[in-house]
Amino acid sequence: MSGDGDPKKGDGTRVVGAGRRKEWTQGIVNTPVWRASTILYDDIADLRANAGRDTHHRLFYGRRGTPTQWSLAEALTELEPGAAATFLYPSGVAAVSAALLSVLSPGDELLLADSVYDPTRSFAQTFLKRFGVTTRFYDPLIGGGIAEMISDRTRAIFIESPGSLTFEVQDVPAIVAVAKARGVTTLLDNTWATPLLFPAIEKGIDLSILACTKYVVGHSDAMLGSVTAAPSHWEKLRATSFQLGQVASPDDAWLGSRGLRTMALRLKHHGEAALAIARWLETRPEVARVLHPALPGCPGHALFVRDFKGPSGLFTFILRGGGEAARAALIDGLDLFGIGYSWGGFESLAIPVDPERIRTITPWQVEGPAVRLQIGLEDPADLIADLAAGLDRFRAAK
Repeated sequence: MSGDGDPKKGDGTRVVGAGRRKEWTQGIVNTPVWRASTILYDDIADLRANAGRDTHHRLFYGRRGTPTQWSLAEALTELEPGAAATFLYPSGVAAVSAALLSVLSPGDELLLADSVYDPTRSFAQTFLKRFGVTTRFYDPLIGGGIAEMISDRTRAIFIESPGSLTFEVQDVPAIVAVAKARGVTTLLDNTWATPLLFPAIEKGIDLSILACTKYVVGHSDAMLGSVTAAPSHWEKLRATSFQLGQVASPDDAWLGSRGLRTMALRLKHHGEAALAIARWLETRPEVARVLHPALPGCPGHALFVRDFKGPSGLFTFILRGGGEAARAALIDGLDLFGIGYSWGGFESLAIPVDPERIRTITPWQVEGPAVRLQIGLEDPADLIADLAAGLDRFRAAK
């Protein structure tokens, strides 16, 4: 149940070995796909005895999981030093929703970074509002200044660092210190970094959330989410998840486990390739700014250098002038970049982003249209050539 993976071991070693108990793998390399709804008992006494026991990692009913789901959940827990347990969900949004519902009640207040993923913002402004929870947005660069926003009703602070559109890096340790002093729960969407690049629980976060659809699965073929909890929060998270009936498919969990084994290698390539391309984009006259946390011009760059172990493969760049047609000329003609939502897969993606539509308190004022890139596993030189042709099209259309 505990995150007892050895943090002194290399990332590749940790992701290969995590969650592979012998009783679950049964002597083969990968935990098999255990598909189950009904679990059979020897007799009534056995059925009743199991109903009264702790069902964590114990066969009870399919909704409580099988070794297929438990293996991935335990592996993710082992990647988070100090964590108690991980629970899986059918998507990243489901993970965000369950995590928030596990700590919020009617009348409570949530502090939400103004840079968060749009579905998280929507959940707060619609469902949580109907549920009687007030949401207040904060500047993602507020750091320890968030203390001035905490009221008697504040129960949770939701962090996304870096933001998945605009890439502000938040001062997580400063926010955590304030939250702990005031008895406020901290939740972090850690999808961009994963525990390999930012060990959230070790940094003091209470609930660390991943859209496992991205880097954990890594192949754009499954929807999956997870929440890893500190010891103080795992029981409430488990109860909420069970009450909501949240369960991830064993087939999708198996795909997550398969992807996890190569995540360290993939993340290294994603990160190195993305940084090389980001630096190249900085040299182009058509580009006004590149928002990549590892570059000095990105908001919160010093915090990235202090807190993160390295970069991953997602960033945004701002074009110098131009409009929608010019941006479309750049993106539509790309050969190696697909146009589609999500990221973290082996293939590169490019989409237009317009953060001004979803900002509440921090204005989005830039020099031109924005493009977000997911850098996949292709050769960076080929991706640069593709982008160079795209920038030529942008310049001509502009």
